[in-house]
Formats: sequence, C-alpha cells, structure tokens
Amino acid sequence: MRLRRRHRVDVGGEQVEVARPKLTLRDLADETLAGVFARQARDALTTLGTVLGIASLVATLGISRTAGSQIVGRFDELAATQVTVKARTSGSGSGSRAAGVLPWDVETRLDRLNGVVAAGAVAEVQNPGAARTVPLRDPEAVNEELVPVYAASIGFLDAVRGTISDGRWFDQGHVDRVDRVAVIGADIADEFGISRLDSQPGIFIGDELFTVIGVLDSAARDTGLVSSIIIPYSSGAERFDTTRPDRVVIETEVGAASLIAEQAPIALNPNAPESLNVQAPRDPAKTKAAVADDVNQLFLLLGLISLIVGAIGIANVTLVTVMERTGEIGLRRALGASRRHIGMQFLAESMAMGLVGGIIGASVGILTVVAVAGSRHWTPVLDLWLPLAAPLAGALVGLIAGLYPSIRAARMEPVDALRAGT
Repeated sequence: MRLRRRHRVDVGGEQVEVARPKLTLRDLADETLAGVFARQARDALTTLGTVLGIASLVATLGISRTAGSQIVGRFDELAATQVTVKARTSGSGSGSRAAGVLPWDVETRLDRLNGVVAAGAVAEVQNPGAARTVPLRDPEAVNEELVPVYAASIGFLDAVRGTISDGRWFDQGHVDRVDRVAVIGADIADEFGISRLDSQPGIFIGDELFTVIGVLDSAARDTGLVSSIIIPYSSGAERFDTTRPDRVVIETEVGAASLIAEQAPIALNPNAPESLNVQAPRDPAKTKAAVADDVNQLFLLLGLISLIVGAIGIANVTLVTVMERTGEIGLRRALGASRRHIGMQFLAESMAMGLVGGIIGASVGILTVVAVAGSRHWTPVLDLWLPLAAPLAGALVGLIAGLYPSIRAARMEPVDALRAGT
C-alpha cells in the first residue's frame, strides 16, 4: 500500500498528521500473487475443483454439440430420409376402400425428382395360400408355413436398404416376362432348409410354384421382410390378383424429405394427388435441437455439480487462510489499512484461483472435445465464445466463493486480530 494525502487525527487531545494508505491496482496484484504463491500446493489442490468444473462444462457443451450432429446424422440414415406414400381410404371397418390409386412404375415417376435416392412399391398378397416345398398338401408336414407374401417393384430392395446374402433380386426382365420367381427371407430359408440356390430350388405359394432366386438377409427399413416371401408385382397381379401397391417407400437425400413429400403425390397421381397420404419424417433441425437439449441437460448438471464442489473448496481454503493470517490482518489494520482494503485483498486471491482454474479447465475441456471427436472420427464442434467465457466463469466462481471469507476478514477489529494472531 502506498501513502496518499495526509489528514489530522486527534490523539490524546493533540492533532497529529497521519498518512492515509492508498491501495493501487499494482499493490493489489502484488499482494494477491504473494498470498497465492505462499501456499502453492494447497492452492493448486483448491484450484483443481474449479479446473474440473470448468473442464466438465466446456467438454459437455462441445461434446453435446458434436454428438448431437452425429446422432442426427444417424437418424438421417434411416428415419429422416424415408418418405412413405399410401392411398387414402374412405369408409371404416370392413367396408373401407382405397380412395386413391398408386401405380407400380414408381421408379420411373420418382427417380427423376431431385433428392430421390431410391423408390419402390409393395403390396401384401391377400390369401396366397400356405407356402411349402412339396407339391402335395400335408396337414401334418413341418415344411408348410403360413408366411406373409409381398408383391414388389424392382426398386423396393434399394428403397428399404435390403441386402441379398445369396442369389439376386428380380429385375425388369422378370417383371416383363411375368416370371414365377421369388426372393425369400433368411428366416424362411432356414425354416425350409434352403441353403443353396445353384440347384434352383422351388417353393409353392398356394398351388403356384416359384423358383427361389435370392435370399434376403436384412432390410433396415422393414425388418419383417426377412420372414416373408417377395415376388415381382407382375406375377402377383397375374397369379393372385394383386393389382395395386399398398404403399410406396422412398429414400431421399439428407434434407430433401420435406420437398419430396410435397412432390411425390403429384408425380404418383397427378390427377388426384390429394387422394394420397404422405408420411414424412420430422424436421432434422428440430431433431437436432431436441437431442442437443437432452444431452446438454444431462451433462451440464454434472458440470454444475463439479463447479459447486470447486466453489466450496475455494471458500473453505480462503476461510482457513483468513484464520491463519489473523495476525497479518490485525497488523495491516493497525497500520491504517481499511476494511475495504482487507476485503479486496482476500477477494482478489479467491478470484485469482478461480481465473487460473477457468483457464486450465477451458484448455482441458477443449482438448477433451478434440480427443473424443478424434477417437470417434467426428468433426469437433465448439462455440467460439466458450474458450473466452470459461475463464470468466472461473473468476466468477472464485468471486462468489470468496465473498464470505473476505467479509469476515474485513470485519476483524485490529486489536482483536492482533491479540488472536499472537
């Protein structure tokens, strides 16, 4: 502390000139650094709580934004890129009928739309009869099953993201020739004991014999297909009178689902697009916001808890420091230091610990975000204001934590402090 203008005080009936002390910023910085570095080990452990809290907050915000983008990307791979079109029905119950009409040539109509990746139509065959591997019906035979049978267009496999483990999917030639070929699900192949297709195995659907040309191993958009039989739509129309598809499945590019949902009814039924019902995914931006909010709420709570623990640690150590330096406080007060000077000194020390903790914590948090993103091959996402705001948040934590200890130090009377410190 430096001396500033003199003033007179009454001492024993005599007027004595004394110098009133002045606490400059430089003096405050010097005393703060001296107080902090006097107990380096203890202050370092105290600052660790703030480091963990700030690092948790920075890492939480960064990882949540990064993970939120990745999670939305995963959603986009399936739900957010799928549009389903069905014909509206009129009436209710058993008397309901389709008010709209869907065509089978959906690939020709939809593939020219910008944003369509794949499209296909499908209809469930009504009352096809039991599926079996022998021509004779045997009620006690184990190789006769009532399984779902679907008639589909050639683009349906790509639309549902299906994979063929053996054989192939039917093509336009099969459709044009009305070939009696079938693709069976992997579960049906295991049930019927069909393990090889080079011998052109056949299955009976009702009384109709179909040659198995492929085994469907998976279908990401419709997992039930692995337990069904799929035939070309032309064969379904000729053999089972399946003339119209039940639904059209469209895979779109990311972000194009809403546009395709508007254009698909017009392309499929230009005379009456309102007769078709379109099911489109939620807006990806809303999904991203919802995911980010959920992740933020979970991890921010953990970060705040860490900050509270750090604040308690700073308050505790600062309070212990006040008790240890009671004699020093009394001596400073006796030499003319005001209550404000004492309070500012201890408050500055606690803020310094919080600021250092905030800087280190921000650095650790940023490195954590980069490390996690790198390990998952993600692109790290971090707000630019966060590295600047984190040290300020640490200083604020130190300020709040040091309020009570600094007030207690400022309220000490010089005589009592000197007596307690000796």
